[in-house]
Amino acid sequence: MLIAALPSAAGRARAYTRWALRTWRLETMIETAELLVSELVTNAVKATGGLNGSLRAGRSETGSSIYLCLSTFSEKLLIEVWDRSDESPHRRTASDDDENGRGLVLVQALSKDWGYETLHSGGKIVWCECLILE
Repeated sequence: MLIAALPSAAGRARAYTRWALRTWRLETMIETAELLVSELVTNAVKATGGLNGSLRAGRSETGSSIYLCLSTFSEKLLIEVWDRSDESPHRRTASDDDENGRGLVLVQALSKDWGYETLHSGGKIVWCECLILE
C-alpha cells in the first residue's frame, strides 16, 4: 500500500491492516499488528520528513510517500515499511518523561524478530515478523 508521508499515514495504515487481517481471518492478531504498523509507519513518515516537513492543502511539498507491505507465510505475519531515508533506525531508551522514543522498543517486544535493510536504489525497509496466533 502506497501512503503519502503525512501525519494521517498511521491511521490509514492501521485501517488497511485491520482490513487485510480480517480478510485473511487473522482477527486475533489485529490489535498487535495495528500497533506494530503504527510504530513503523510513524517512524517512516518522520524519516521521510512528513511530520516535520512543510504541508500545504493536506499534501507534502515534496510529494513523498512510504510503502506498507503485509504478507503471511505458514506461521508468521511479515510487516515491511519502506521510506526514502538511508539512515538506519535507532532503538533508544526513553525516560519516563519522554513523549517519544519507545516505538522500536515496542516493536522488539511485540514481534518475533525485526530489522532493516538499506536498498541500493535508495531508502530502507524496516520489517518485523509476528507468529500467527490461532
